[in-house]
Amino acid sequence: MSKLNILTFPAVLICAVLFAACSSQKSSSDAGFTELFNGENLDGWVGNKSSYRAEEGMIVIDPKGTGGGNLYTEKEYGNFILRFEFQLTPGANNGLGIHAPLEGDAAYVGKELQILDNTADKYSELQEYQFHGSVYGVLPAKRGFLNPVGEWNTEEVIVNHPHIKIILNGETILDGDYLEASKNGTLDHKDHPGLQRSSGHIGFLGHGDVVRFKNISIKELTATK
Repeated sequence: MSKLNILTFPAVLICAVLFAACSSQKSSSDAGFTELFNGENLDGWVGNKSSYRAEEGMIVIDPKGTGGGNLYTEKEYGNFILRFEFQLTPGANNGLGIHAPLEGDAAYVGKELQILDNTADKYSELQEYQFHGSVYGVLPAKRGFLNPVGEWNTEEVIVNHPHIKIILNGETILDGDYLEASKNGTLDHKDHPGLQRSSGHIGFLGHGDVVRFKNISIKELTATK
């Protein structure tokens, strides 16, 4: 073996070991997750497919459609870990519905997790339970962890009824029990019968603003309570 080969071999071996370790870590992290969006079309989804469209590996809301509306998974889910990325436009307002039926306002008949550009002037007088990541009307999320508008954000939602945890860009912004939080009434002083639901559809709840989603995957969990 030449001197060059002797020197090169350990470096090649180290690189191979590091690559294998990283691949193993990624596989372990992604184990059990399935894609909810195939990146090409809206197969597996139901609802307003005139306002939501598949485009370049993303689900995009077209404001020229019928005002946003809702797009739901065909399948219902109970306890799960949901991962997705989203990109806001200035002043954008959307929501993530969980445990929702296909009819009715998901914020009440299910649960709505806010997806919102907190920095917009028009939202300067919002209630604490209306900012990004909050369980609408029930549990407020910490603020200050959204990336600047136009940049992509990563979010992980962990649901183990009645517990919910939301991690935004690596920071836990909400960690609580929505039934416990509403035991003496909700923050918005409205009825939220959907808090009792332990399963239902997952959906994007549009308000006519342009929002983009990608890399949407889910891992179903068994109840631990």
